[in-house]
Amino acid sequence: MKAIVFDEGLKLDKNYPKPTPQKGEALIRVKLAGICNTDFEITKGYMGYKGILGHEFVGVVEEVNGEDKSLVGKRVVAEISYGCNDPECEWCAKKNYRHCPNRHTLGIWKKDGCFAEYMTMPTNVLFEVPDNVTDEQAVFVEPLAAACEITEQLHIKPMQKVVVLGDGKLGLTTALTLNSQNLDVLLVGKHQNKLDIAKAQGVKTMLLNEFPHDKIYDVVVEATGTASGFETSMALTKPRGTLVLKSTVASGKELNLAPIVIDEITVLGSRCGQFPPALRLLKNNRIDFTPFISGIYSIDDAIEAFEANKSKESIKILIKM
Repeated sequence: MKAIVFDEGLKLDKNYPKPTPQKGEALIRVKLAGICNTDFEITKGYMGYKGILGHEFVGVVEEVNGEDKSLVGKRVVAEISYGCNDPECEWCAKKNYRHCPNRHTLGIWKKDGCFAEYMTMPTNVLFEVPDNVTDEQAVFVEPLAAACEITEQLHIKPMQKVVVLGDGKLGLTTALTLNSQNLDVLLVGKHQNKLDIAKAQGVKTMLLNEFPHDKIYDVVVEATGTASGFETSMALTKPRGTLVLKSTVASGKELNLAPIVIDEITVLGSRCGQFPPALRLLKNNRIDFTPFISGIYSIDDAIEAFEANKSKESIKILIKM
């Protein structure tokens, strides 16, 4: 089968072995997959991963190695991590596989990813896609679920003021998600064309250079992934407010964390999320990801797709298998 593999370099392998589902796993024919910034970071050495890249996809189950065959023929998406399922593992017992110390993570850690014609995943992390949700919408379930995670972790009251910093894929998705939950959200970014995507779906927006840095926000979501964005987030969070770190800030720059102590700010790390709430938002047409799609490339043009993903003008590049 064809697969996009990273091993010292990125390449399209046209003769990669087709996987065989183990007990409890499904064989999935991948239809559409999305390039994430994490995939790009892996090509620069992140996680030390080697193998098939990719963790955002929609596909069709062709085979199940197990008694329950109900997913065969169904379109599915998959949570990206699965655990050890050891009876003694507290995380697997709660189905919170992303924190299992012995987890496998699709296309990131110890598990071949979805940038291939076929892949396997355990059936307990697969979710059927509603009939009215297109492939182009379903491929966004993983980042959408990550945005939904914020309100699973934190109760945001209807009258509280929320600001999201960053108008990349992560910031846009987060702002649209919180807005779909009828919260008072403002998205702040540097690119008017990207802000307009959120504005068209009812989100309040503002350019960073026009944005007053007032310490008035109950919840500040940092989605820039930069040290300066983190500093700005601290400056915006009101005393005893909550600063949600939605992006990983990898910087050697020294940060003055005194405001967190002085203003008694709660810092909340937020990563992956549950898929059912995200699928419900798509099923009920609460969010439209169509404007995010900057290009759809054939798997034969995968290297070109990764190059297109580097462009600052691109929001989301998809690969069709």
